[in-house]
Amino acid sequence: MLTWKIIIGLVVILGGIGVVGSYIAGAVKNPVGAQALWGGVPKNIIPLYTLGMVLSAIGFLATTYYIFFRADAASIRIWPGLDFRFFLVVYLLILIPSALWMTLTVRMVKDPGPGFEAGIRTVLILTAIGALFMLISMAAITPRISGWSWWLAVIGSAFFFLHTAVLDAVIWTRLFFRNY
Repeated sequence: MLTWKIIIGLVVILGGIGVVGSYIAGAVKNPVGAQALWGGVPKNIIPLYTLGMVLSAIGFLATTYYIFFRADAASIRIWPGLDFRFFLVVYLLILIPSALWMTLTVRMVKDPGPGFEAGIRTVLILTAIGALFMLISMAAITPRISGWSWWLAVIGSAFFFLHTAVLDAVIWTRLFFRNY
């Protein structure tokens, strides 16, 4: 299982670089400024959204910490038939779409079209599905290292899921596409 921990760890590192890199590139290449990426999100809600992003990122990191530094990859069971290797699916579902979102959104702002809309909705839904799998996996994981790290991982993955599913895939898309 150490090999799987290394493989999934590389996916997390490379995927994280892809996500952060896409955000930096999107901020630099966006011709109309960051405000356009907020779509129709009201200015008075943006601070709450920002807080949600911070809590979501902390939750993702707390969950990742638990998975890689507290849990024993060789003995983990999530559901019957699923073990540590399932986290590869979870992280791929989260990180690949997350790395594509900014690029698609900037392209939509520059040149609106139904293909970009479908792409944006798809990547946000896939990210939310990955976040749901992460939350369920953390809640169902056995053996569980009890204590603060597991609780932080479960609560953190819940914040991450709520942000990706509710704030991003539902509210943000509804507000953003009102303008296009």
